[in-house]
Amino acid sequence: MIIADLYIRVSTDEQAEKGYSQRDQNERLRKYCENNNILVNKVIYEDHSAKSFERPEWKKYLIEIKKKSHKSTVVLFTKWDRFSRNTGDAYQMISLLQKNHIIPQAIEQPLDMSVPENKLMLAIYLSTPEVENDRRALNTFHGMRRAKKEGRLMGIAPYGYINRSHEDGKKYIALKEPEASNIAWAFNEVAKGHIPADHVRLQMNKRGGIAMSRSAFAKAMRNPVYCGKIYIEDYKQEEAYYADSKHEALITERLFYQVQQIMDKRRKVEGPGGRVLGNERFPLRGLLTCPRCGKNLTASGAKGKSKTYYYYHCHYKCGFRFDSDTLNGLFEFEISKLEYNPIIKDLMKEILLDNYKQFTYDIESKRKSISKEIIVLNEKVFNARDKYLSDKLDEDDYKEIKMLTKNQIEQLELELQHIVSESKELDIKTKIENALDSMENLANLYQQGDLLTKRTIGCLIFPQKVEFDGKSFQTPKMNIVAQCIYQYNSGLGNKKNRHKRVKSSNVGLVTSTGFKPVTF
Repeated sequence: MIIADLYIRVSTDEQAEKGYSQRDQNERLRKYCENNNILVNKVIYEDHSAKSFERPEWKKYLIEIKKKSHKSTVVLFTKWDRFSRNTGDAYQMISLLQKNHIIPQAIEQPLDMSVPENKLMLAIYLSTPEVENDRRALNTFHGMRRAKKEGRLMGIAPYGYINRSHEDGKKYIALKEPEASNIAWAFNEVAKGHIPADHVRLQMNKRGGIAMSRSAFAKAMRNPVYCGKIYIEDYKQEEAYYADSKHEALITERLFYQVQQIMDKRRKVEGPGGRVLGNERFPLRGLLTCPRCGKNLTASGAKGKSKTYYYYHCHYKCGFRFDSDTLNGLFEFEISKLEYNPIIKDLMKEILLDNYKQFTYDIESKRKSISKEIIVLNEKVFNARDKYLSDKLDEDDYKEIKMLTKNQIEQLELELQHIVSESKELDIKTKIENALDSMENLANLYQQGDLLTKRTIGCLIFPQKVEFDGKSFQTPKMNIVAQCIYQYNSGLGNKKNRHKRVKSSNVGLVTSTGFKPVTF
């Protein structure tokens, strides 16, 4: 008597769309065995796709048939698409089964493998479901691509959004709080460039909402969905591009691209020690350089017999080190030298406003230049179209010119948008006054601030590294406002041959290299 194993496979989508069920297959297989005097050994139930043989129950079955105690000689299933929907994998599996003396057979599409002509029918039975799968996948791909082009995000909503459906069944993504506010805050913090992205993530997780992992946060910082764009991948002759989305954006395009520049390290991070965070005891870690070898100073603690001693130090070969508490105190004293007399506040305000006017004048000139470039490129497209319509230009050449010119115009328009947004700082006087008010009490702000505040102040005042030689600080470059205040407080504000009431953007000051001028 023939002993057979029954293989019953169904996937969730097939059961919903085509009415397959495990009970129905079981009933038909057992009835076939009863009519053909076949003894059933075991029944294998599978709930997995047939695109490959990476199926849990099937793997267990392959291990079992290799045992000598296995008695079955046939494995039965209703149709060949229950067995496989991949032609190449199916032939390999049939060969493997036959080596183990097992004959696969579909009761509704029976084939005698000993007849060579039946291999043609087998190819048809196996390839038909594979073609059906490929067609379904292609239709799904085109449908999803069309939806993305129309501005609808497909799949699970990213952090800060949630999947919703309209009354007509169309799906969309809506803002989800507090995650939406958290991710917008994170973009702004990363754009400042003072602290690493992962430290921004840790601070963001403390604000509430769902916590993000390191990898998920890195992907979120690269996701254009947050600035209202959806990435359309290249396909055949169509190049990749960004489509405008229908959902509400959390950040501006300008902010998104600023973050990309920082993440790509194409933009210099604001502040010499901006990428390093340390202990509360070491706010200057990453900001200082060694006076002996010029390398960055790090910081750490050394355990003594009764207590731990903390130092800023260079690497072990150099050997330079200095007590951290003493150095921090000296730096706070140097910061106190930047507190300016309120008497010069009006003068500083005038200087900053003059500089701002020069800055905005350059912006306006650049805006006009970009606008002219856009007009020239648009004329280039119009001329190419006229030549194409008059048969003076091939279609392929016209499409190439149009595509390249369109990309150039889009880049210029984005740059123009950034320039326009920069020029909309209408309340510049109030901002300057607020900044100058903060400078009046800078030392107190630094002393009472947390680690992030201290590092931010240090990085803003010193765009480059600060060298400490054990007695004094010096740096190749200082913030221009801080430099003017320092020199004024040091008695350099009233140079001879200059009248102290004369207002000038130069303030009658000599160029300084930092706290300690370089001697030649």
